[in-house]
Amino acid sequence: MPVLSRSSKLYTRLRSARSRTIVALKRLQSVHKTAYVHPSSRVARDLVAGPYVFIGRDCDIPPLVRIGRYSMLASNVAIVGDDHNWTEVGMPMQFAGRPSQRATVIGTDCWLGRRAIIIRGVTIGNGAIVAAGAVVTKDVPAYEIWAGVPARRLRDRFPDGPAREAHERALDGPVLAPTFVEPLRNCREDDDA
Repeated sequence: MPVLSRSSKLYTRLRSARSRTIVALKRLQSVHKTAYVHPSSRVARDLVAGPYVFIGRDCDIPPLVRIGRYSMLASNVAIVGDDHNWTEVGMPMQFAGRPSQRATVIGTDCWLGRRAIIIRGVTIGNGAIVAAGAVVTKDVPAYEIWAGVPARRLRDRFPDGPAREAHERALDGPVLAPTFVEPLRNCREDDDA
């Protein structure tokens, strides 16, 4: 059976139709029409996601999450926590109510690796990378790579300021036209970004 090239216009149109269908079925009113949300992901209806956001399979996205354009969440990424009062003396946690929920922000062009866990209320700066399996408990500055449990800074994404500035200019401009890489042999179409 012939494989449809990812660089073809037909592939782009079919991918767009699939994305729009999933967004409509999940009733995600603030998700850009070019964003992709895997059908198995559990996503709050108030999700705000920009152009070409990718949310892989089995992700958990609670309320009050905003994701900037071009950001990718691999499979099993979860945004969790900040939803139980655990300091009330004499009251079991399950009866103590919930604190005010804080917004979680994932910037533009971020990549969150497989099974990364993000604690609610955290901000992940533009261009940041969070390694697979990392547990992010505090804000991640722009263009840094973080890994570990708890996650900590490994290094900068770009070697110098001019490279970072050139990248920022490209991201701040008009939405870029997609170029999809051809899949590896024996890989499914909807595998991780």
